[in-house]
Amino acid sequence: MKGTKKYLLVALLVMVIMTVICTVVCSVSLAKIREESFRSQLGLVSAVREKYPDLSDKEIIDSISSPTDTAEAEKMLRSYSITESDWLALPNEGNAAALIINTAALFLLTGGIVFVILLFYDRRQKKLTAELTDYLSRLNSGKYDMEISSNGEDSFSRLKNEIYRTTVRLREQSERSRQDKLNLKNSISDISHQIKTPLTSISVMLDRISNDRDMPEDIKRKLLTDVKHSSNYIISLVQSLLTLSRLDADSITMKQEDVSAGELFGICRERTEILAELGAVAVRVQDCGNISLKCDKKWMSEAITNILKNCIEHTPPDGFVTVSASQNKLFTEIIISDNGRGIPKDELPHIFERFYKGSGSDENSIGIGLSLAKAIIEKNNGYISVKSKVNEGSCFTIKIFCAV
Repeated sequence: MKGTKKYLLVALLVMVIMTVICTVVCSVSLAKIREESFRSQLGLVSAVREKYPDLSDKEIIDSISSPTDTAEAEKMLRSYSITESDWLALPNEGNAAALIINTAALFLLTGGIVFVILLFYDRRQKKLTAELTDYLSRLNSGKYDMEISSNGEDSFSRLKNEIYRTTVRLREQSERSRQDKLNLKNSISDISHQIKTPLTSISVMLDRISNDRDMPEDIKRKLLTDVKHSSNYIISLVQSLLTLSRLDADSITMKQEDVSAGELFGICRERTEILAELGAVAVRVQDCGNISLKCDKKWMSEAITNILKNCIEHTPPDGFVTVSASQNKLFTEIIISDNGRGIPKDELPHIFERFYKGSGSDENSIGIGLSLAKAIIEKNNGYISVKSKVNEGSCFTIKIFCAV
């Protein structure tokens, strides 16, 4: 915890500085005591020399410095009421008292400074803890519109940043949840509308058949054919919705296998052959050589088929749809283009949305094919984009990235 370390280092630094100051003060005081003691010895030597001039310097020094029996000397001093608690040199008594007082004062000052530092640290910790507690309390109340990002490097700053990131994620999840509920509501509304119309039509036609026993056979067959078309529409819609739901729930596992682009295009061309013939649209598949891509063949063929159908349906008679592929070290690119009616600029951002029908869509269109294709392509580690100009045609670009 960098904040704690900072305060501990400050406290340690103060203690070191005060220890140095205390050492200096003690050294100065002891030097004064030594100086006063030395002066007392000088006075004693002067008194002895004056009293006993016949004594040599060596005899005087030896008598002062050599160890001797101090019992007689102590007895003599005590006879004059001088004990070990008294200072023979009176100035030393003041120096000793100053030493004791200064040392005590310095230690008290050191303790006081360290106490103040720790007090500030404690208050800071309590303040930060209170801020975080209040912030978390507001988060628990569902208030995600607060910011708490911090640029510091101490532990509390890191904790703040983690809480902020968690808050952002919670806010995004809350927004996604709200958006998902709105999308679900809209989807249910769209599905209800999509199913309600053909079911109503089926009900009306069956009522006509059952109520009119004299109905001509040709009209009855036509009504039954319409019932079958409406039933197939509902079945197709339900199957598409189930597929999208499984894709959304990640319950479909996409196989990653090497698939030849030529083989894939051949499957898609075969599935759309009748539709192309009915619309008099030529489907041109360019030679793909040895190009292959990593994908699930079954699902990728369904996605490309849906795009081909969309292009064929929006291309006038005698038009054409071209399918080609290229490859580099990063991805395989598939391009599906046509020379049809094109897509208005304001509709381009919506064509991959579920149940969206453009201005040129057939009335029997479900509006889910391109959305399904996009979901499948993304599940196969790719993405799809489109460019289009009205009366010039559309170009769908699919990129399937190589497996890492």
